[in-house]
Amino acid sequence: MFSPDGRWIAYRSTESGRNEIYVRPFPAGRAGKWQISTGGGLYGIWSNNGRELFYETTDQRIMVVDYTVNGDSFGRGKARVWSEKRVFYTGNLNLDLAPDGKRFAVFPMAEAAGGEKGSVHVVFLQNFLDELKRRIPGAK
Repeated sequence: MFSPDGRWIAYRSTESGRNEIYVRPFPAGRAGKWQISTGGGLYGIWSNNGRELFYETTDQRIMVVDYTVNGDSFGRGKARVWSEKRVFYTGNLNLDLAPDGKRFAVFPMAEAAGGEKGSVHVVFLQNFLDELKRRIPGAK
């Protein structure tokens, strides 16, 4: 994912032996690479404020790292948990940061009564328009 100023790219790599989030300059002609996550990372998301980089961990939590840019140098702070709520992992990116950088749109992990993890129920409507046409003759 590109930074708001377009000069950096956050990406996932397994070069350390597991999924981690890294930052590199863009375009790649400039030197440097910085590892952002330390306990596993899946997706990096830049805040529009130019000071924070969020990422989803391999245990489906949202972390945040403060960062600074000085020329071609990228400085990062210590990663901290942004929310203890776990994100439902679909195998794809399923969260997005609001433009104000204060909220996420996510599919949360379902929790059953008593704090146990529950299942997620999804309803698919198939052939909805065909059924609508059958019930309402003349519908397009």
